[in-house]
Parts: sequence; C-alpha cells; structure tokens
Amino acid sequence: MPLFFNTYRNLLMVALAFLIISPVALADEAPGTFEPSLSTPYHAVMTHLNFLQSDTYDEEKAALPFLHLGTDTTAAIRLAIQLKQAWDGRGYMVNPGRLPRNAMYSDTLTNRHIFVPIDQTSSIYVERQPDGSWLYSKESFDAIENFHSEVFPFGSDRLMELLPHGSTYRILGLYLWQHVGILLLILISVLFHKFLTFAFNRLLYRGASQLGYDNIVRPYLLPVAKPLSLFAVFLLVMAFYPLLQLPVRASFYLSYAFKAILPFFGMLVFYKLVDVLGLYMERLAGDRETSLDNHVVPLIKKVLRVFVVIVGGLFILQNLDVNITALLAGLSIGGLAVALAAQDTLKNMFGSLMIFIDKPFSVGHWITSGDIDGTVEEVGFRSTRVRTFRNSLTYVPNGKLADATIDNHGLRQYRRFFMHIAITYDTPPDLIEVFVLGLRRIVEEHPETRKDFYIVEFNEMGDFSLQIMFYIFFAVPDWPAELKARHEVLMEIVRLAEKLGVRFAFPTQTVHMETFPDKSSLTPRYDMTMNGFKQVMNDYFVQKKSKNI
Repeated sequence: MPLFFNTYRNLLMVALAFLIISPVALADEAPGTFEPSLSTPYHAVMTHLNFLQSDTYDEEKAALPFLHLGTDTTAAIRLAIQLKQAWDGRGYMVNPGRLPRNAMYSDTLTNRHIFVPIDQTSSIYVERQPDGSWLYSKESFDAIENFHSEVFPFGSDRLMELLPHGSTYRILGLYLWQHVGILLLILISVLFHKFLTFAFNRLLYRGASQLGYDNIVRPYLLPVAKPLSLFAVFLLVMAFYPLLQLPVRASFYLSYAFKAILPFFGMLVFYKLVDVLGLYMERLAGDRETSLDNHVVPLIKKVLRVFVVIVGGLFILQNLDVNITALLAGLSIGGLAVALAAQDTLKNMFGSLMIFIDKPFSVGHWITSGDIDGTVEEVGFRSTRVRTFRNSLTYVPNGKLADATIDNHGLRQYRRFFMHIAITYDTPPDLIEVFVLGLRRIVEEHPETRKDFYIVEFNEMGDFSLQIMFYIFFAVPDWPAELKARHEVLMEIVRLAEKLGVRFAFPTQTVHMETFPDKSSLTPRYDMTMNGFKQVMNDYFVQKKSKNI
C-alpha cells in the first residue's frame, strides 16, 4: 500500500506541474461574457467549446455549430459533447489565436470556405453555409463518431454520462471525482499487472514444459512475462485514462508518453524473445564445440537485438510524430560519410559475412594462410582468433581472410605420411623384397590407414643407403590422432627390421686401400669383352625367367 500511495503522489505532482505550465486554452474572453455566434470560424469553434466548460456549461448553446437544417438537437448535443471529450482525451488543444475571425475565410490549399481547428483531426472541420453561418460540416459527423470510438473503445464513453459536469470545486487543480478515478485506475492497473504476470508465468511454464523446453523457462521465458504484462497494463490505462478528462496539457503529454511507452515494451518483449530464438538455433546447430554454427548463433543474436532496437526506436519516433523519411534520408547521407571513413571496418564486416556463407573453415580447424598457421578458436564479426602452435593468439581481420588463399588442414579426409626408409648397401636383394612386403602388410593391418591407395617401393639408391619410399595416408580426425598413428606404424617398422635383421643406414664413409702388402687389390679386374658381358647378362635373365616359370 505505501508503494500505491507513493505512486499516486508522484503522478499527482506531475499533473500539478502540467497544470502550472498549461496555458488556459480558451481564456480569450472572460467567463460569462462570450455570446454564442456562428459568424466566423472563431466564433463557431469557441461557441462549441466555451459552453462545455464547467463554469459555463450549456449543452444547447454548445450544439449550435452542429445544427444543420433538419439536424435533431439531441444528435447535435451528442456530437458536440463527443468531439470535446475526444479532443480533451487525446490532449488536442484549440489555440484561439489561430482561429480566423474573417467571415469570408477560405482555405488556401482547397480554395474552399473551410477551416480545420485541429491538424491531427483534419477530417473534422467547420464550413461556411449559404446563409453565411459557420457550422461543422455534415462530413465531419461520421469522423467525429469514429474519432470518439477510437479514443473511448469498448463503449467506455458511457461512463462519461455518470460524471458531474457542473462542479467547480477543485482540490490541487483536480475535481474530487478525478482524484477518485486516478486512484481506481492505479489500483486496477497494479492488480491487473500482478494477475497478468502470474498468468503469463503459468502459461509459459506449462507450455514450455509440455514441449520439453523446461531449461529455457526460468532464464528466457519468465523474463518475458513482466514486460508483456506491462504492455497489456499500459494498453488498459491508455484506453481508460481519457475518461478522467484531465487538463488538456496533461492529456497531451500523457498521450505522447503512451505513444512512446507501448512500442518500448513491445520492443522489450521481442528483445527478450531473441534469447529464446537463439537457444532454438543453438539446438539446431548441435552440441559440437568445434562447429562454426555455434559461434554464428551468438552473432545472429546480436544482430537481431540491434535490429529490434532500431525498429522499435523508429516506431517510437514515428508515434511521436517525427518525420521518419527525413530522418532516414539524413542518416543515409551521414551513413555514406561514415562508410567512406570506415572502409576497412565495413570490409571486415562483409568478410565475416562471406566466411559465414562459404564456411571455408570452422572453429577447431587447423588452417594455414600466409604467415598464419594455427587452430581457429573463434570467428567474430570483425576478426578471427587463431591459436598458433606457439600457444599465442593471433587476431586476423576477416577482410584479409576473405581475400586470402586458405589451406584448411582440418577438412582433410586423409593425412599424408611420407618418408624414405634407408637401409645399408650390404642388404641382400631377397631380404629387400621381403622387407618391402612386410612394410605393405603393416599398412594393410593398421586400423587407421587408407587401404585403397599407398606406395611402398624400393625406389632410390642414395649416396650411402638403399632407400625405400614409404607413402601412406591416415584416416584420423586431428593432429594428435595422426601422431599416435605415426608412432604405432614406426614402431612396427622398427620391430620388423629387427626381426629380419635389416640394418638402417646412416651417413658413413668407407676408405678403400688400392694396394696393401701381401694383399690383393680390392678393385675388381674386368678382362671380358663386350660379347662376354652380354652373355653374362643374357644368362641372368634366362635364369630369372626359368625361376618365374
């Protein structure tokens, strides 16, 4: 209850401030001295409004500007009261100083003898009649009905009939019934807010639980309930505060305040719902921590939040009668200047967009691009973080990555392993053949090697060794698994060589003495002719052919 009375006190102080700063809209002539007249737009409008004031209340006189030939007096009174109530409810003030006092006044745009008292209600105007009098046009009657229904929806205008019209006693600038009405509206709003918050909490909790989204209720959905209920509460207050018939200036500012408050809470609801949408997108992206999608989702959430704020801000400005077209035109010119001054930033932003669309790499992939060599940790809106193998963190502008050649090691289906196995020159040819067969069998039996393509061949005679090409591929997902597979294959090679007695070669030098006392020369003597050498060669191939047969 203390909160309730404090709220009322604060609202009352605001209302008093409005009363102090509000000009007296119809104080052009002293009360009681204005005589009804329809000779000019000024006199017609003032006749209507002056005789609906509390101290000069006279329904029949106020209805004179509505009495066309054949118009019922009761209908004219109803129209006069409805228009005054609707204008006051919206805070639309008639400035007597701009009302024409020329009986032959004509509108410069239409060149007709008409005048619009309130610009916001341009379809309601006074018109010069053939007899020279100024009356509200018959076309305005339907507009008055529609405008009144808009200001007082759900038939709330019927409550206006219960309000006193002739009272002159005021407390702090407001009638007693207005104080009571403000208290009731505040009390109903507080109770309505509590009820809606509870109802929304229950509905959201039950709905999310039935769909299997219990984990999103407390952190994401429940915070939506309060702004959603406040949105509904302000809709209620906006619909019923015109019944209080507050001073015109106060109604004017309240109307503008509600025009800003309603889209603000609507924007707040959608801002909270972005988190729910982000959680749903995270589920679609999967649980893999190395997926680029898991880092795209936070970026999309940020973009959506900015979008909601911008659109909500534009709605607020539009409701406050700001020229959005001129504002956007000015922003576009300023945006062009900013774009020219921030070319690199925009280049990085578009580079980020290209990376998200093309997906040349994902978080966790090992990439190489120029001097960049490491594992991708995060892809941001401006730059990408790469963890090098020195464990340092490199920030690379996305614009540079979008234009660069990227070698993505993380997308390899197989990881190549190539080396030469060097054995000594004194290894017998048959042992070389058996050793090569054993190497191929190691590849065939290892569970993580590619079986459809590999090369294990004796292919080179080096300076100090016979070299066997060992060219294979590992089907492993990452570098640590590749190192493990390498270790296992190399250990098998060493064990096989030890079992067969194959010796691995290393750089050596052998010194041969051409002559030595009491020893024959190590240099062979070739005393055969060309035909002799050919015969030895033919015998070798004949013998080899007979062995194969």
